[in-house]
Order: sequence, then structure tokens, then C-alpha cells
Amino acid sequence: MAFLARLLGAVAVAGALACVGGVAHAAADPAATQIERFDSALSTAMRGGASLGVKGRARVLAPTVEAVFDIPVMTRFAVGPSWATMSDADHAALVEAFGRLVVASYAHNFDSDSTRFEVQPNVDTRGPDKLVQCRIIPNHGDPANVLYRMREDGGVWKVIDVFYNNSISELTTKRSDFASTLTSGGAKALEAHIDAQADKLMR
Repeated sequence: MAFLARLLGAVAVAGALACVGGVAHAAADPAATQIERFDSALSTAMRGGASLGVKGRARVLAPTVEAVFDIPVMTRFAVGPSWATMSDADHAALVEAFGRLVVASYAHNFDSDSTRFEVQPNVDTRGPDKLVQCRIIPNHGDPANVLYRMREDGGVWKVIDVFYNNSISELTTKRSDFASTLTSGGAKALEAHIDAQADKLMR
């Protein structure tokens, strides 16, 4: 939520822009194609806007989030070292809660047909990962840069972290947010904390 709130504040999303599918198409790099797929789903959800409501937008986005984001890896990174001491049942519950939070955040914040996306054709390779750049261009205000860090899993490139203006890691922000809850209450308390955040966004 913190990342998306900062992002939307920076781009001042409002109004509508004309763009085919809301996405400017990049080169056919498989990682960039995944981000185009996600941006297209966002554009579809935004076009539904108030008529879909936040729950309807979440239903539109959920399958694509699952296909494009590596939610288990992202959850493990966000939890941090405590992950190693948790049970398999705790892992499964936290992954489910974190995935719901990701969907809820996008469904809540991208609520109208008010912006377009440009996936940059040049994809950088860093070790096992690829870095895909995307510009978010609002009707009013300045564009924002979002960088998706992606890693291949079973032949499919998936997002494992998101950076705002190439510097603010979403998962680092989440780890900071989760730390005190983990320290005071462990995995069950963190699950409840994440669920509460998602519930608030879905109202």
C-alpha cells in the first residue's frame, strides 16, 4: 500500500488518455511481455472503474497478478529471516494473504480509466534477473518510472520486486512495515495484519 500510495500521489492520476489497450507495446522480450500483460489487465480494470467497484476490479486483476507476480518469493522476501523458522502452514497462509494484498492494492488505487503505461523495449539483465522499465503516464501531473525485477520460474518470467523511480523497493518497504508485528506476534499476527490491510483496501 505504501508504495502504491506514493506512486499515485506522484503521478496525480486523473482524467483519461487514449492508448490502444492502455499499453504502448515494447519489444518481444518475454519479461517485458509479462509486464505488458499486467498493464493490459490494469487498463481493463480501470475502464470498468466505478461500475465494477473495487471487488470487481480485484476479480479482473487476480488471475493476471497470479500469472505475472511470484507471490511466494515476494512474500518470503517481505517477511525476511523469520521465514526460515515458520511452519509450512504459516508459509501457505502468509502467501495467500500477501497475494490478496497485492491484488487489493492495485484494485483500490487504479480505480478509473485515468492513465496509460509504456513498457520500455530495453530490458536489462542482472545475473539471473531481468529489469523491466515501465512509465506510468497520467492525464495530469508528471510521469512516474516503475522498475520490475523479474526472475524466471519454470520457463516463465515473474515479478519478484517493484521499484518506484528505480530506487524504492516495495519489498523493503513491506519488510519494514511487517517487522514489529512479526516481533510481537509471529506469523499468525502478521497474517492478521496483512489481511486487515487488504480488507481496508477492498471496502
